[in-house]
Amino acid sequence: MEGIAGTRARLVWAINLSVIALVLLWTVPTFGLLVSSFRDKDQLAVSGWWTSLTASEQSGFVRTAAPVEAQRNEGGEWVIDGTLLPEGGGRITGFGTSSRSPDAFAPGAAAELRDGGMLRVAEDGSYRITAAAPFEATRGIRIFYTAVEPPRFTTDNYREVLTSEGMGRAFLNTFTVTIPATIIPILIAAFAAYALAWMEFPGRALLIAAVVGLLVVPLQVAFIPLLRLHNEIGIGKGYLGIWLAHTGFGLPLAIFLLRNYIAGLPREIIESARVDGATDFEIFRRIILPLSFPALASFAIFQFLWVWNDLLVAKVFLGAGDNQMVMTGRIVELLGSRGGNWEILTASAFISILVPLIVFFAMQKYLVRGLLAGSVKGG
Repeated sequence: MEGIAGTRARLVWAINLSVIALVLLWTVPTFGLLVSSFRDKDQLAVSGWWTSLTASEQSGFVRTAAPVEAQRNEGGEWVIDGTLLPEGGGRITGFGTSSRSPDAFAPGAAAELRDGGMLRVAEDGSYRITAAAPFEATRGIRIFYTAVEPPRFTTDNYREVLTSEGMGRAFLNTFTVTIPATIIPILIAAFAAYALAWMEFPGRALLIAAVVGLLVVPLQVAFIPLLRLHNEIGIGKGYLGIWLAHTGFGLPLAIFLLRNYIAGLPREIIESARVDGATDFEIFRRIILPLSFPALASFAIFQFLWVWNDLLVAKVFLGAGDNQMVMTGRIVELLGSRGGNWEILTASAFISILVPLIVFFAMQKYLVRGLLAGSVKGG
């Protein structure tokens, strides 16, 4: 007995540690994504989110205004001045006139420019270029520097994403795709699950086996045949086509989950209803649906998350116009036009997962009840 008790205690510890590891595996990257989405784009490009609260060393350069326009005469000396860093932007640790040696000179030292003149950069980032004769260059002078900058946070990343052209329409288009693509398969699967669980008819076992078999079929193999079918029957690329596609891809899992749940409901309730003269439709509507709400909500969460985050199915079954572009597709286009900037990626990613997070936390109690229901039966 002592050995069994000790083994059980170790098993409980192993399960608890596994759960903690899984929670950290999901929450830490999400938290890092949230922090990164508010960081300054320059700091985000050179350091990780875990360094967001500490000063970071960065390199960069500033091109001055055209000398012929920016220069002024001070006591017979021609001067160009300005600053390399924003206000409160940190501390210069070195500067230079070449990208190969951005820290060749210490702050306060004098560096001779190629076209004449002397450059001095202070530790606070202010610079001053002086020459005995007027500057004749029409192109600005590049000043390279290295600096230790304090952490900077901004909402500009979200503002840039949310105000980008077409993002608001894409957000509405995503809801237009997701809501019907979540409701339709639930309705169909609920009827099918009840029939497979409680109605006797020839071939029921084969249908159940077919549903289980469809769970392992990759949905990608059906893209081209299904799209050709849509074109042949006149559906083409549009909302109706993607609703039907998501319905077909989601039905096997929905029927499997709901059938197992409905089959575990007490037989006495259903038999009593039949004795009282209730039809199968009345039993389904008045008894099965209310009792199956946790299972229905569980699948609704899975289906909503999958459809909301989908890009591949939308690329295949929707057009490329603004009136049909979903948010994932718009984010991909935005990243392509911006060269894959990290600040755009992080803000866009968190915006795209914000609605699924709200749905998940709002319905998580139903998810747990639906997953655990039927695991324990009374005598």
